[in-house]
Amino acid sequence: MIRAKDVFSIGKLHKPHGISGEVSFGFTNDVFDHTECPYWILEMDGILVPFYVESYRFKSSETVLVKFENIDTEARVRELSGKEVYYPVKFADKIETSQDNWNFYIGFAVFDEQAGYIGEITDVDDSTLNVLFTLSKDDHDLLMPVAEEFFTEIDIENREMHVSLPEGLLDL
Repeated sequence: MIRAKDVFSIGKLHKPHGISGEVSFGFTNDVFDHTECPYWILEMDGILVPFYVESYRFKSSETVLVKFENIDTEARVRELSGKEVYYPVKFADKIETSQDNWNFYIGFAVFDEQAGYIGEITDVDDSTLNVLFTLSKDDHDLLMPVAEEFFTEIDIENREMHVSLPEGLLDL
């Protein structure tokens, strides 16, 4: 049985694409493109169920067209539309994270040495040289500069990032 603590969200399925069983997938994390897990996980009637990926192809930098095994009609794909897609943590543990893949950390809880829990990473702004994480906590957003010297520990299995931020940074 797949448990919620063993997976993390990587995006959401959208509408069918064509009539052969492809579905549009809006991803927030491209970990699936850097690992060898043969399946993605969807919640069906409250149960986490693996769906084996037959193929996928990038449509844009945020969208993939995916074909699951044994999903061959537009009607079957419609049953999956709107479902959140999850990925097994055990496969994500095997990839090397780097500055090329800051989106990997979306969904991580961030803890500061002084302030404690400061929020969950919900977005990455890498449009400039100064990459920023958007942290959300209690309907408030906070921008945190992504600087490796701030990281004290990254726990991939528990999806936690521990940091030591400069004094006053959280007050901005």
